[in-house]
Amino acid sequence: MTKEELENRLIDYSVLIIDISENLKDSRAGNYFAGQIVRSGSSPALNYGEAQSAESKRDFIHKMKICLKELRETFVALKIIDRANLHLDYPRIGGAMKESDELISIFVASVNTAESH
Repeated sequence: MTKEELENRLIDYSVLIIDISENLKDSRAGNYFAGQIVRSGSSPALNYGEAQSAESKRDFIHKMKICLKELRETFVALKIIDRANLHLDYPRIGGAMKESDELISIFVASVNTAESH
C-alpha cells in the first residue's frame, strides 16, 4: 500500500467515524461517545499527515505510535457503543470495527518496521 493509499484509507475511516457519530442515539452516553470517536477517529489521518513530514526517524515513529493509540482508542469506543446499544446501524459499526482492526495491524507492522531499521 502506498503512502497516498493509506492516507486516503485513513480519511475514509475518519468520514465513516464522523457518520457513525452523527447517527448515535441522542442520549447523554450517545453524545459523549459521539464526541469521543470524532476526536480519536479523525486523529489518525491528521497525525499520519504529520508523520509524512517528520523531522527525524524518532519523530516519525512517535507520530505513527500516536496514530496507533488513537486507532485502538476508537476501536474500544466502538465496542462500548455496540455493547451499550448506542447505535442505530449495526452493519456500519461492525464495518468500522473491522476497519479499525485492519488499520491497527497496518500501524503495528509499520512501527515495528521503522523501529527495526
